[in-house]
Order: sequence, then C-alpha cells, then structure tokens
Amino acid sequence: MLAFGRIRLGILASVVLALGLVPLALAGKARAGESHAISMHGAPALPADFAHMPYANPDAPKGGRLVWGLLGTFDSLNPFIVRGLALQQIRGFVVESLMSRGNDEAFTLYGLLARSVETDDIRSYVTFHLDPRARFSDGKPVVADDVLFSWALLRDRGRPNHRQYYAKVAKAAAPDPLTIRFDFGGAPDRELPLILGLMPILPRHAVDPETFEETTMTGPVGSGPYRVTAVRPGASVTLTRNPDYWGRDLPANRGLWNFDEIRFDYYRESNGQFEAFKRGLYDFRNEAEPLRWHDGYDFPAARSGELIRDTIKPGMPQPSEYLVFNTRRPLFSDVRVRRALTLLFDFEWINRNYFFGLYTRAGGFFAGSELSAYGRAADARERELLKPYLAHIPRDILDGSFRLPVTDGSGRDRAALRAALALLSEAGYALDGTVLRQRANKTPLTFEILVTTRDQERIALAYARDLKRAGIEASVRAVDPVQFDQRRLAYEFDMLQNRWDQSLSPGNEQSFYWGSQAADISGTRNYMGAKDPAIDALIAALLEARERPEFVSAVRALDRTLMSGFYAIPLFNVAEQWIARWNRVERPSTIALTGYLPETWWHRPDAQTK
Repeated sequence: MLAFGRIRLGILASVVLALGLVPLALAGKARAGESHAISMHGAPALPADFAHMPYANPDAPKGGRLVWGLLGTFDSLNPFIVRGLALQQIRGFVVESLMSRGNDEAFTLYGLLARSVETDDIRSYVTFHLDPRARFSDGKPVVADDVLFSWALLRDRGRPNHRQYYAKVAKAAAPDPLTIRFDFGGAPDRELPLILGLMPILPRHAVDPETFEETTMTGPVGSGPYRVTAVRPGASVTLTRNPDYWGRDLPANRGLWNFDEIRFDYYRESNGQFEAFKRGLYDFRNEAEPLRWHDGYDFPAARSGELIRDTIKPGMPQPSEYLVFNTRRPLFSDVRVRRALTLLFDFEWINRNYFFGLYTRAGGFFAGSELSAYGRAADARERELLKPYLAHIPRDILDGSFRLPVTDGSGRDRAALRAALALLSEAGYALDGTVLRQRANKTPLTFEILVTTRDQERIALAYARDLKRAGIEASVRAVDPVQFDQRRLAYEFDMLQNRWDQSLSPGNEQSFYWGSQAADISGTRNYMGAKDPAIDALIAALLEARERPEFVSAVRALDRTLMSGFYAIPLFNVAEQWIARWNRVERPSTIALTGYLPETWWHRPDAQTK
C-alpha cells in the first residue's frame, strides 16, 4: 500500500483536491461510528458543533512576541528521534498530529488534520478522514500518503515509544487520498486509536528517511501554526506564525496560537536564567523552586504589579519528584535494600529547611487523584487483578495502611535508623565500626547520586548526610544538563532525581515508563530498570478496560505493584503550578484541567514588545 500511495495515490489526491471533491463521509451524513472526536472512556464533552475550547478566548488579539526561557541547551530540531537534545515545542507548534487534545478532559481528542474519526465498539481498527483544506507550510496538501509515510517512518526510525506504539498496527491502508485505516489484528488495546490520533504527521516530499535519525538544525516542514525562521545553535530558536496557516479557523484552534513570533531562549544555569527574567528578557516562567517563589520575587516590578504571579491548581495527578534506584546495579537489586534506603530519607527536615513546608508527599505515582492507591484499600476488582501476584504485594500496601515514614524532622530520627538497619541486616549487611558492609565479602555499601540543579544537589547532600549515619557512603556528582540527560538516557547512573508526569488517563506510555521490554532499550523512561510480569499484566489490563470504574481499578493495582517494588524514593508532590509572567502577556480567565497553556495566551495590544 505504501508503494501505491507514493505514486498513484499522490496523483489521485491532486485531482481530488483540484476538483474540490470530498469523500462521502465528509460531504454528507457521517457513517455509523464516525465522529468529530474520540474519548478513551465515555463520550466527548463537546458536541460536533462546538465553537471553541472552553479554556480559550476566541476573541484574543493576534500579534506581538512571546519569549520563552528554557534551561539547558539544544543541538537538534528533530524531537522525534533519540539522538540529540531537541526543542520539544517543535511538536504542536510546527508539526501537527491528526487530532488535538481536549485539555479539559481526561483523554479526548478532537479533529485537527483529521476532520473525523471512525472505529468500532471493540476498537479493532481506526479510520481517519483528513480535512481536504489541510496544507503543509510549503503549500502542499496533507494527504493519506503522508500519514502512511509518517507511521512507517516513526515505527522504524522514531523514538522508542513511537516504535513500540506504532508496531502494534497489523495493517495500514489508504482507501482514497483523504482516508487512512489502521487495523490492529486483534490486539487488545483500546487506547491505540487515540495514540495514532496523536501521531505527528510529516511530509513525505520533504523528509529523507535515510537521514531522519541524524540531528539537524534545519527546521522541519510541518502543517502547524508556526514555522522555524531563525536558529542560533545552542542559544535560541525563533518561530514565526504562518499567516496562511490552514487551520486557524478550526474550533479546536480558536483563541490559540496568538503571538506573531515565539522565541525560545536557552540558559545554561538556573540563577542566570532567573536574573534574566527579572530584567524582562523573557516573558514567563514556571517556577520550580519553593524558596525562590517564597522570597525571590521581592523586586520592584513584582511589587508594582508589572510582574504577575499566578498560583494554579490543575486537576491532574500531582507531579512528583523521586530519587530513582537503578536496579540494573547489583547493589539495588534487593527490594529490602531499596525499602531501607527509603526509610532513611528525612522528608520532614528537608521540607521545613529547604521548602518552607510548601510540599506534601505521597507514595505511588498518581498522587492527589482517584487513580492513586496510596492510603486506599484494594477493591474486589483490584484484588482479582492482583491475585496471581499477591505474594509480592505487602499486606499494608494491599489494605491501604502503608504510609511513607514520618520522621521527627530533626535529621537524626533514631526510629527510622533502627528500622532501616534491621532491613539491611536481613539483606546481608552489617555495621563494621562506622561502615556498613556485606557480611559475605565485606564490600561497603556505597553509590553515587547524579544531580544537575541546585535543588537536586541540596536534596542529595542532605540525604547523603542521613545515609552516613547508617554507615552508607553516598557521593554526589553534579553535572551539566547535557551530560545529565545523556547519562539518564543511557542508564549510566546509580541514583538520580526524576519526575514522571501523569494524566487522568494513563495508557501505552506506562509500558515506556516501567514495562519489562523498555528496561533494556536506551532512551525509554524506565530509568529504574523494572522488569516485573505483574507490571506488564496490569498495564495490559488498563489498556483493555472499557469502562472508567474497571480502568481506575487497573491503574490502582498497577500503582500498588510499583509501590511494592520500592523502585524510587518519593521526594515531594507539587500540588500547584507557580507561574510568573510580565503583564504584557495576558491569559484567559478559565484554566484548563491540565493547568497553564501558553498557546492560549496573547500579547496585550497596548504593551511594548521586548
């Protein structure tokens, strides 16, 4: 089918578009199963005739510039491959997908390049009907052949998550130039139609598959609202709004993409980045340091109201930071060692002394949401799912009584130390004077904590102090962001700090986070190296769930299994988004479920562009 698409399908597409012909499904009454949107569970919240997204201002003025300050550097403009550090905003701003997310819903997609979507009750296939108006930035139409090309390219040469997802397609075909059908061959994965709906669409005529996996500083040809117009390697990337953007009047886009220009400026060091913000060199920042949010904004512009601070509470699972054990290392292969080291982390001391008590902490990976198993007893559906694996689920995690240790906040909690040393003794360790050693070979328990920011370093040093009291030597290695990312992606570390952002509809990405297959593939997010049949089975269960209650039970069962493995030490949960912005930038009064969205902002018409 790909060969057919490359030659005859492209010719046919030109004829269809030139004559203004539209497939029957788009021109007349929709077929059974065809819709303007698709949800993972339940029905889409917005009807087919919706005017705009509820969190967008359809009357937002166009114009001005948004300057975005990023920490780190980049050496590529291709975010779809493992190699290089790419500007991630290329996706969405420059390269579009078939459908776009509704950011007020758990997981619903609305028409973008695809005007409509069609599937059956068991989701054994998905068909996308392209909008005949869709164009790439070079003016060429987006046709089914481009979709098939993108699917095959990313399946064979893309990032590991793309390869994993798109390889699940058993057959792909284009019945006509504006229609693409993917068949799944009986694979029980109800999320796959949505995963394909989010697939980035690249133009066959402008992409060379042979060089696709190489880093590049050439901006890609996309169908999105912006084009790459200037690049300063390692320093900045400028995007300019395409005045001929084909999708500017789509309901999903009304009130979005309002700036004429967006510039991404990179900073190598966080203090310098903040000083640049205070001088107005970029327009907003998502503040990640409580200390700075608490007392770092006492400068004239903030006091006068020229700088605005927004505290936003999203409806998503709370982003959580962890110290991750690399279980590929023999010293972390024993769960008793990992649990003991979890007991030795003094959250109460760190939260009071470093973070003004602004953080909370919960076990698990879906904190603050209905998906979290922490503090909840397993229901009947969960117990049935966990039945083959109950031997590996501690009773307190199953019945919801498990709690992370709460210290006295002194930095010298004796109860936590005694409990940790007892577990380490069971694992074959004993104190030899002031050094904890394996009884069998006298090897000391030592490891390295890899960090890249000031906050990470402070946490790691405080933790190393607590470990020292147990006879454990932890060295702290600070590296620049580039080296940190390289070592993280290659799993060349003992322990590091990481954050997994979760949605209200976790799905295929969970395999990428902690599936067994991902543990041996460089570039995945299974940094801990988890390999557990229970995890794999529960990911499959959540993908097969058809109704929300059974889905929630499957996710909670997964959460219990992850907690039981003690793969990472929960550091803190972030319940709020702290956004500081110069008042030349305005935002809608309605906040999306996902929180702040710069694509919905606009430049105040009477404000001067920096």
